Amino acid sequence: MAQNYDPAPEAKSNMGQPIPRYEAVQKVTGAKIYADDLPVPGRAAYGWMVTSAIAKGRITSIDYTAAKSVPGVQLILTHENRPSLADIKTFAGGGLGITDVQPLSGPEVHHDGQPVALIVADTFEAAREASFKLAISYAESSPTATFGDEGTVEKNLSEVNPRYEPIRFNDADAAITNSAHSIDVEYYTPTQHHNAIELFSTTAYWDGPRLVLHEPSQYVWGLRNASASMMEVDAENVRVKSPFVGGAFGSKAALTHRTALAAMAAKQLGRPVKLVAMRDQGFTHSGHRQETRQRVRLGCDANGKLTGYDHRQWEFTARTTPYSNGGLEKTVAMYDFKAARTDNYVVQGDRNVPTFMRSPAEVPTVYALEAAMNELAAKAGIDPVEFRKMNDTRVNPVNGVPYTSRSLNECLDAAAERFGWTGRNPEARSMRDGDWLIGWGCSIAMYPTQMMPSTARLTVRRNGTAFIEVAAHDVGTGCYTIAAQAAGERLGIDPRRIDVRMGDSRLPPGPISGGSISTASVTSAIAKACDLVDERLGVAKDASAEERSAALSGMAMPELEVVGSWVPAGMDESAIESLYKGGVRISGGAGEERTMFAFGAEMVEVRVNERTREVRVPRIVGAFAAGRIMNPRTAHSQYLGGLIWGIGSALHEATEIDHKRARYVNDNIAEYLIPVNADIEQVDIIMVPEVDEEVNILGVKGIGELANVGTPAAITDAIWHATGIRIRDLPVRIEKLL
Repeated sequence: MAQNYDPAPEAKSNMGQPIPRYEAVQKVTGAKIYADDLPVPGRAAYGWMVTSAIAKGRITSIDYTAAKSVPGVQLILTHENRPSLADIKTFAGGGLGITDVQPLSGPEVHHDGQPVALIVADTFEAAREASFKLAISYAESSPTATFGDEGTVEKNLSEVNPRYEPIRFNDADAAITNSAHSIDVEYYTPTQHHNAIELFSTTAYWDGPRLVLHEPSQYVWGLRNASASMMEVDAENVRVKSPFVGGAFGSKAALTHRTALAAMAAKQLGRPVKLVAMRDQGFTHSGHRQETRQRVRLGCDANGKLTGYDHRQWEFTARTTPYSNGGLEKTVAMYDFKAARTDNYVVQGDRNVPTFMRSPAEVPTVYALEAAMNELAAKAGIDPVEFRKMNDTRVNPVNGVPYTSRSLNECLDAAAERFGWTGRNPEARSMRDGDWLIGWGCSIAMYPTQMMPSTARLTVRRNGTAFIEVAAHDVGTGCYTIAAQAAGERLGIDPRRIDVRMGDSRLPPGPISGGSISTASVTSAIAKACDLVDERLGVAKDASAEERSAALSGMAMPELEVVGSWVPAGMDESAIESLYKGGVRISGGAGEERTMFAFGAEMVEVRVNERTREVRVPRIVGAFAAGRIMNPRTAHSQYLGGLIWGIGSALHEATEIDHKRARYVNDNIAEYLIPVNADIEQVDIIMVPEVDEEVNILGVKGIGELANVGTPAAITDAIWHATGIRIRDLPVRIEKLL
């Protein structure tokens, strides 16, 4: 990868300082502790999940004899001897469970890789050996793997989600039919898996009536309350510890079977149990991005003004739990459509339940919209950048609600200037360098600005130091660093003198680390706590750093402790009560009172070898506007990773499915393709200054899921520009260009 950028870009207006990460040295030296590294009392036992060898059917018998004979085996749990568990709700029902099916609930097998037994032994090796000797017999049925297979069940999303409402405004069909230019196209996005470096793990132990869980989690308070409900214990008797998370991307937000299995085993054995899902087990254990089909009809008049937009989405989901991302209420807010219609469907089959994966709704839906925008621009003979600019909107066209800020055109201009877009020849196959066909493509990026209630405990000390405690989560984004900066800027204290503690359910509750929620929510609660400190010390909000320092040093007591609570606009104080119960209440995006999004523009150069059809991406430019940037260094890392992720989504990533057996074929990181250094050359990132005084106290918008949205549409358009071939089925592989 070409290192032609500054990893600590200079702060522009409305940006904090690019200070290094709070935990940087500890991470690179291996000193930082993750959940599985935390010590436990006494000698731990080790668990191994045995997963189903079929995708549909039932268990007819289990022979334990050989497995029990392995030295060191302490316990084998199956549906025949599993302790009772309470039912829990999934996200759709207001809970945190990933599936409606309880672990080891019966002999029925609903998908490949379903946990059917837990073996616990004194050593990991003994548990694994016993797993090979546990003889399970099945009666197998023919499973339904994906779209087009026999046995699928299609439903309108309203049939499984009563809150879903399709969008209708004006007559989209008539508007498109009467357009000067129109397209009617279908797009396909594949199944993808998170594959975070840190495996899924749970260590559970009991201290009398109290359950302690060491588990990488994106929501420790939610996991605490959901686990308590499932195990039928008081939530006060459950503690979850997750100081750092080694990557998650949505896969560590829900309560999975693994947690229950470890907790049950630890209770029966009276000793800690460590349970790690192996890499292949992770593919069927904790969700994925489901494959989708998208049909887009889009029209414009002779001058290029959009007329009608009709977008229909089919999402493949589980037969047991019909999880859906939806998302068309966001795409319909992107441009000045005069009429629109959206419909969402789920198609059910015999696979494990999908879950959130970085920009879960936005990646497939924005890919389809932006690819369609590129196709319509070409058909109308209009430059795709200008086409987007002329159809900009300052309000959500569905309800007329204005954007709190929208700097999309500024991003398009900044990216175009840096990329040299005016040098693009609009004709396909018009640019080349020897055997390499050259194409340029563009797309917008967007992500809704979303927030959750949050609390934060702040302790300031007479010696000029401070301590922040909040049960938020650092999933690799730099949340510890930004929390210290937020308090430091507000109080006039050097962030290096502020300690931060996160990832423990004994701390005041913070938001779920998903939906790009954390920074906006946590810093708002910290700002509230800082204001309480000012109030207690009698310090004016516009006081100088010297005045604040004098107030601290003059405190009667050695330290002062406050707890700040923040609730997003539109929520009442009951939202804080819900937070303490592990609830998830999210506001923002295409709301009823304000429309809140972060935006970006991406431009990419693609080279396709005319002889071999090899595809390379020598350069990509992304310009992004997202309110106040707390730390340009950590923001740059998020944008960089997002753009690389987007390249992978376009050209590499896909979980391959065996249609006959409904099994994942490439369930390892050797065969699950993602970009490596050799795939990435020049990545250029521009942070466009933006001020938004309406979204929250500090004017922060989330950025962790912004840069990877839209990249596939820019790349597929560049491939068309290079070759004249439209690829609408991701990822783009060599065989699709032959």
